[in-house]
Amino acid sequence: MWRVARDSGTLDLNTSYAYLLLARDFAQTSRIAMLDGEVAGFVVGYLRPTDPGCLFIWQIAVDESARGRRVAARMLDDLLTGLPGVRTLETTITEDNAASQRLFASFAERHDAQHRIEPLFEESDFPDTGHDAELLHVIEGLTPGS
Repeated sequence: MWRVARDSGTLDLNTSYAYLLLARDFAQTSRIAMLDGEVAGFVVGYLRPTDPGCLFIWQIAVDESARGRRVAARMLDDLLTGLPGVRTLETTITEDNAASQRLFASFAERHDAQHRIEPLFEESDFPDTGHDAELLHVIEGLTPGS
């Protein structure tokens, strides 16, 4: 997961230790895609503590070798199928990340759900420089287990 995140060129890279802990502690709300025995993609999410019917997707990435094969879409669909209580999905995406915007818009369309976008974190909210604003994508009206 760390390697795929590092090589993505778009994700905030966390320590390898963090990815190991996330894979262990959030296994129910995460997926890893394998290709020829190697990690080809991953999605890490969690159920919001204040709303367990809401799945927040923290990071999703697909290795360059597996792009164009709908790996990210299939991981998201598999997550939804495996979490029957989820009716809302949230994620944040920067304005310049067109691929992620398309991925989540198509997810909403595929599941006949409402999709809205609103500000969440402004650039000035981040103490480190160079981090773009994060827009909150909310996909509501999901059918559990679909």
